[in-house]
Amino acid sequence: MNTEKDFSPLTPNIVRALNDKLYEKRKVAALEIEKLVREFVAQNNSTQIRHVIQILASEFALSQHPHSRKGGLIGLAACSIALGKDSGLYLKELIEPVLTCFNDSDSRLRYYACEALYNIVKVARGAVLPHFNLLFDGLSKLAADPDPNVKSGSELLDRLLKDIVTESNKFDLVAFVPLLRERIYSNNQYARQFIISWIHVLESVPDINLLDYLPEILDGLFQILGDNSKEIRRMCEVVLGEFLKEIKKTPSSVKFAEMANILVIHCQVADETKLTNDLIQLTAMTWMREFIQLAGRVVLPYSSGILTAVLPCLSYDDRKKNTKEAASACNHSLMKLVTPEDDEDDEEEKSGSTGSLSKEDGQPKTETDNNDMLNASQESVGLSNISFFTPASSDRPQVTLDLDGIVQVLDRHLHDSSTGMMTRIAVLKWLYHLYIKTPRKMFRHTDSLFPMLLKTLSDESDEVILKDLEVLAEIASSPAGQTDQTGLCDSTDNKLELKVPESAKPGQQQSTKVADSSPSTPSMNCYFYKFMINLLKRFSLERKLLENRGAFIIRQLCLLLHAENIFHSMADILLKEEDLKFASTMVQTLNTILLTSAELFQLRNQLKDLRTQESCALFCCLYRSWCHNPVATVSLCFLTQNYKHAYDLIQKFGDLEVTVDFLMEVDKLVQLIESPIFTYLRLQLLDVENNPYLIKALYGLLMLLPQSQAFQLLSQRLRRASHTQMDYNELLQHFDRVQSKHLEVRHQRSGRASEHSDRKLM
Repeated sequence: MNTEKDFSPLTPNIVRALNDKLYEKRKVAALEIEKLVREFVAQNNSTQIRHVIQILASEFALSQHPHSRKGGLIGLAACSIALGKDSGLYLKELIEPVLTCFNDSDSRLRYYACEALYNIVKVARGAVLPHFNLLFDGLSKLAADPDPNVKSGSELLDRLLKDIVTESNKFDLVAFVPLLRERIYSNNQYARQFIISWIHVLESVPDINLLDYLPEILDGLFQILGDNSKEIRRMCEVVLGEFLKEIKKTPSSVKFAEMANILVIHCQVADETKLTNDLIQLTAMTWMREFIQLAGRVVLPYSSGILTAVLPCLSYDDRKKNTKEAASACNHSLMKLVTPEDDEDDEEEKSGSTGSLSKEDGQPKTETDNNDMLNASQESVGLSNISFFTPASSDRPQVTLDLDGIVQVLDRHLHDSSTGMMTRIAVLKWLYHLYIKTPRKMFRHTDSLFPMLLKTLSDESDEVILKDLEVLAEIASSPAGQTDQTGLCDSTDNKLELKVPESAKPGQQQSTKVADSSPSTPSMNCYFYKFMINLLKRFSLERKLLENRGAFIIRQLCLLLHAENIFHSMADILLKEEDLKFASTMVQTLNTILLTSAELFQLRNQLKDLRTQESCALFCCLYRSWCHNPVATVSLCFLTQNYKHAYDLIQKFGDLEVTVDFLMEVDKLVQLIESPIFTYLRLQLLDVENNPYLIKALYGLLMLLPQSQAFQLLSQRLRRASHTQMDYNELLQHFDRVQSKHLEVRHQRSGRASEHSDRKLM
């Protein structure tokens, strides 16, 4: 440095000492500067004060010579001490050159800069707050400094600055948040620790409402939550926990919608092998659960994203039990938010009809939870791109269910072969719930969902199949499917070999269906027949499905859609089946279900007596298709007590090719005759005179059987029936003999009495 240059009002001795390499001499110079500045303060000579600060900054602190820079820093600190409470008038000039030295390559210089700034801030106190962003920016750099002395000095300055912010009510949070939002994405551990500590401090200050700006830093907080340092993760957990407590206390002032997508992103784990991701996911899922419960229908526009994150978690094992439970709670709460009002047309929604009565239940529409309503203060957030913050009525904001997005997510999970069982069950529960709550809108998606729902019947899990059948049954029976306004029922698969019966084709009046079908059939819509056709087609293509799950599926459908509907429609469809082998197998399956399943008890009773016109019509419908399988036809005749016709059919069995499969079916029929289903038939064997064709039909079956266990079983049954009849005849003959003898005795007694009387008269 040129020592001959004029540095007045600094004396040559001060200048020389400031440039000295010894700290003690620089310290003496600083004391002289402090004395000089105090004199200027006493004289109120601000011009000279600024001149001194400018010289110390430009000629010393920003000098190329390291010792000069050190002298400049200690000189600026001395100026601040001399200025005292007036230092606030010169803070910009004092702080900026010191902060520049924070970037110096010399760690000793960085330490001196930290020390100088500490003295400046300590004197100025609250006056430094307008320059807080500059100070925070500089401190964030020193927090990651490799030199321990520099880090130690920065921590002292950091604590001082936090004390000042905590005790002041003039902190400019609006100006600070953009810087915080930028720095929160630092990957340096020390910088992250520094950021978290400041957020914790600001969140704890009553006069600072950081919650309003949480949407801007929430994503960064979740990034920090994945840090490798256990200490940083713990600090971040504490901060997030404090925010969540505050959200629960004041839900009306929380910007739920702005944070929903952030939580959706972090609820999804990109790398399951990273343990920190589990913590992020659990925390995000916990927040999501609280958001849904607190915000209610406000989160509905984000429902597809929420489901994308939540559904896979439902299949987690016990290692992620907490996450699974939180996800289950999210899923349940979100499902409850969908109401019949979401089935209203878009035009009705735009006209503000969300406050009207529900068309389905006729009850006023209420929210699931009282917390679903948001305070009016939330309506003024100024987010023009989020329409649901605009209230549709005076007491509730308008929201729109993202039904298309939800269906897309559900369909994707059904198509994904890696989807877990519990997730598939949840998907099907969602579909069922949507068909119940929003049937009109859901039927727009039925054609795209239908093939996958049919494919799901091949699932390995019985519970999945049960839920799938519930969805299909609701589709087939929903009144919303009876309308043809959108052409829902026009799309038939031309590749199907099985055709819809004429009486069931869409477009015909219900009166036609009543004439040609069973009484309960008109309650079904066009998808019912489409379902039956495709189900039989699937059984035809997947014989293992028919063998392993066919009876299970049909029995459940009989419970869901009424047995008469199922058997009537399948019989009609099978009547036109070209694959006769499949038709025979299918009839055999249906016949076994009819004769053995508890779910078919009422239908069996209806067919047993054929007392009504409807039961006779059902028998005729079944009989036509049952003819695909001779043994099944005979068993149907036994069930309906058409014994003469059964005998006539058995007589014709001699013209058929008697195969092993045929004999096995006869064997099964004999076993069924011994079951409780045919108790009435066995009792009728006691009355041979009134049931001669029953005996003949059973003897016909006996003649068909080889010498097998079934043969012995039926033979013994018929022999017992014959013996019983013979014993009965003998009993009648014995009774006649006894009665005749009794009459003879009476006659004899009567004769003796008459003879005695005659003697008395004589």
